Amino acid sequence: MRCWGTSLSGDYFRDEAITWAYELLTSPEWFDFPAEKLYMTYYPDDKDSYNRWIEVGVDPSHLIPIEDNFWEIGAGPSGPDTEIFFDRGEAFDPENIGLRLLAEDIENDRYIEIWNIVLSQFNADPAVPRSEYKELPHKNIDTGAGLERLVAVIQGAKTNFETDLFMPIIREVEKLSGKVYDQDGDNMSFKVIADHIRSLSFAIGDGALPGNEGRGYVLRRLLRRASMHGQKLGINNPFLYKLVPTVGKIMESYYPEVLEKRDFIEKIVKSEEESFARTLHSGQHFAETIVADLKAKGQSVIAGQDVFKLYDTYGFPVELTEEIAEEAGMTVDREGFEAAMKEQQERARASAVKGGSMGMQNETLQNITVESVFNYNASQLPSKLVAIVADNAEVEAVSEGTASLIFAETLFYAEMGGQVADHGQILDAAGNVVAKVTDVQKAPNGQPLHTVEVLAPLVLNQEYTLAIDTNRRHRVMKNHTATHLLHAALHNILGHHATQAGSLNEVEFLRFDFTHFQAVTPEELRAIEQQVNEKIWEAIAVETVETDIDTAKEMGAMALFGEKYGKEVRVVTIGDYSVELCGGTHVGNTSEIGLFKIVKEEGIGSGTRRILAVTGKEAFEAYREQEDALKAVAATLKSPQLKEVPHKVEGLQEQLRQLQKENAELKEKAAAAAAGDVFKDVKEVKGHRYIASQVSVSDAGALRTFADNWKQKDYSDVLVLVAAIGDKVNVLVASKAKDIHAGNLVKELAPIVDGRGGGKPDMAMAGGSNQAKIQELLDAVAGKL
Repeated sequence: MRCWGTSLSGDYFRDEAITWAYELLTSPEWFDFPAEKLYMTYYPDDKDSYNRWIEVGVDPSHLIPIEDNFWEIGAGPSGPDTEIFFDRGEAFDPENIGLRLLAEDIENDRYIEIWNIVLSQFNADPAVPRSEYKELPHKNIDTGAGLERLVAVIQGAKTNFETDLFMPIIREVEKLSGKVYDQDGDNMSFKVIADHIRSLSFAIGDGALPGNEGRGYVLRRLLRRASMHGQKLGINNPFLYKLVPTVGKIMESYYPEVLEKRDFIEKIVKSEEESFARTLHSGQHFAETIVADLKAKGQSVIAGQDVFKLYDTYGFPVELTEEIAEEAGMTVDREGFEAAMKEQQERARASAVKGGSMGMQNETLQNITVESVFNYNASQLPSKLVAIVADNAEVEAVSEGTASLIFAETLFYAEMGGQVADHGQILDAAGNVVAKVTDVQKAPNGQPLHTVEVLAPLVLNQEYTLAIDTNRRHRVMKNHTATHLLHAALHNILGHHATQAGSLNEVEFLRFDFTHFQAVTPEELRAIEQQVNEKIWEAIAVETVETDIDTAKEMGAMALFGEKYGKEVRVVTIGDYSVELCGGTHVGNTSEIGLFKIVKEEGIGSGTRRILAVTGKEAFEAYREQEDALKAVAATLKSPQLKEVPHKVEGLQEQLRQLQKENAELKEKAAAAAAGDVFKDVKEVKGHRYIASQVSVSDAGALRTFADNWKQKDYSDVLVLVAAIGDKVNVLVASKAKDIHAGNLVKELAPIVDGRGGGKPDMAMAGGSNQAKIQELLDAVAGKL
């Protein structure tokens, strides 16, 4: 349900909030609700609210004191609240209980809450009685009105779902299901579908996508729940996407994005439905097996491990499993599920190997609080060594082995935001290399922590010269800036939903994960690659500015969902093409990247794609590799022109297809000829004619061809064929006799050749490994009939 509310501090308080609420609801200029239909509840000790309601014209008999009308959540701001209810009349009060429904807080359909005013005026203190709470120096007010409830009242609808906000969707579901929505019946599935498809349409229209984490997981749960309720109505194919246009039409004046992005929203919803259908098929079978086993044992609780398997393997939200359990009269071991989930998370943490000094955030590192500043611009920098950690202890000096160092200022970039760490050297005053920097990570208190290979003594509080590997840094910078160009190109080519879901900017390549509902087509990849290269060749200046988060957003900076940003942020701009919040290092001009090439695009999870790309020298080498491979193919084809290679390959493929067709026809003729000989060897036992023979074929498909030919004429009642293919044994059994089940017969014969199999009453197959016992199997057929 959508809530229309206000939250204000200091500008106005009780008198204005009550006056304006009453005016909006009762004035002929606005909602024009009959005053006699409105009832107000208030906190008994809140005489000010009671008096104000009287002053605006409310009949005292319409004011109901309720002890629970006080808002507080432990220590902190708190205060009374006053609520407005609409009386829908005696038709919704069959037992004629009247105002006791409100006074005693009895669940009912007669009095509908349409407005709530929370007057936050006290500082709650659990240690003292409520009457002794102190007044807040600045009082706050929160008001809220249920929009759908107001519409229901205005339209005289029984519930929110009978309003014109939902009924058009419900009518479409009726058409799709063949079922009728009954206002007085159980319409839960209709309501769930109508509510959830609205939420999905709005959220996807705003750029959110179904996924496995955060808001994406919420959307996926909504879609899967709605899909399950569709099945309850007999809709077994994807259908939710068909409701998107109806949602768009209803909300066109308020959410035009739904119609504007209709095709995209439909594609996302349909893709998710299809994916869930595949998962659901296998998952439901597993769930049904669990339920059946529990019922057979007289048990009624689905074990936490089974709930977790449904979640982890089949993608079933826990809530979905709980619904399945509830329908079967069972419950779910939620605590067991949470324990299984925690175990998996601990296993994942244990298996995640983190390099460098941050492999373990020990107590020594946590206790180091000295400051360290990062310098973006220098390639060499004198700096004081302010902390040394060796063998998990803070020391005054170190002369060999591996150590972790913190400097007062550093130019070494610590791995962060998808960008790998800088490497380099540390030099003493004489210019001698005293340590090699092999990794840099953020320490627990935020300082860049340099993992070094010590070559000569390092002493605390001494000054050293830090020198990064500039070649490595520049190659990483090229990849990082190219990542920003790629992100912008994805937005332009695929749509604004294609947002970053992860990245890695390495020395030799870049990897970029993004949200998208299907594989990127070759044409789209070509357009993305082309656009990135065009921006490189335009030689656009790359600029960075540090500012506050609000200014950055005004600049149009792209902030990644789920990322946390401080008050001060760093904005990286590439002309008017790309503006992103980023703390990494970048080239000064896009021309420094040189060349960009996508080498791979793949899916890494539902709704998430990955692009692997290279820049500069690596991109040139990738093109050179392709050219060399193409030249090799051209030489094999004796084609002097590279552009002729595709045409010649197509010609060879057509020749191959023709030869394969001719070969298949020859095999069929040979099989038919061989079948003639095999089918002559008919024997009889117990009134059943049978053929049992070993045949020479190249694959199991040829056995089925034999069987198809056998079915065409009345050669015998049973056919048993055995073939040695490679080092395996293949067995086929076919039956026309009603009292001989081919599947059962092959199960009895297969163990003779150390195999097993099964199938239908008319045809079955088995595989084995003991070719020495093929004749024994054939001899055993008569005894099995």
